[in-house]
Amino acid sequence: MRGASGDDPDLTDGSEDAAESSGDSLDDSNLDATDVDPSELTVSERSLHPRIRTIWIARGVVWSLVLGAIAFAAAWQWLEISLLVPATITTALLALFVTHAVLRYRAWQYEFREDAIYLERGVVTRVRTVVPFVRIQHVDTARGPIARVAGLSTLVVYTAGSRGADVTIPGIESDRATEHQRRLKQLAIAAEDDTAV
Repeated sequence: MRGASGDDPDLTDGSEDAAESSGDSLDDSNLDATDVDPSELTVSERSLHPRIRTIWIARGVVWSLVLGAIAFAAAWQWLEISLLVPATITTALLALFVTHAVLRYRAWQYEFREDAIYLERGVVTRVRTVVPFVRIQHVDTARGPIARVAGLSTLVVYTAGSRGADVTIPGIESDRATEHQRRLKQLAIAAEDDTAV
């Protein structure tokens, strides 16, 4: 995986990706684990789709403008300071949010190997995650309204012994997310079969 630094607060970014989801249970009697070759289902190292970077930048711009407007209103109404101060604050916030979005996008990498999902992400704190396929119980794809317009999905992987989504991978093209969902399902079934032997 490529080295990266960063902080990954909320990978699905809240409401945008929570509106629509499609689940895929791992209990599928149509799949025979003996027919699954994990090496054919692996996915080499990938970054997120560039449109997610645009969404994150746009979100940062909106937050900068909202906070800037609050600063301007406070300076105008209650504080006896120059309007140059809130303008400087707005510009600094804009630069901070846009830089964070760009660095967050650059830091994100994921890979499906024969044994596990490998993730690397983060801006302030580098986070490396390994999720063994044998622990995967359920895989969803989620698409909120903004993600639908952008043609993107978030892959949500639930694992044994946890509450909620353990791993989310945002910014994947919808068709690719569906294909990843299918691959992970097959890899998880193959891993369960291997541990049962």
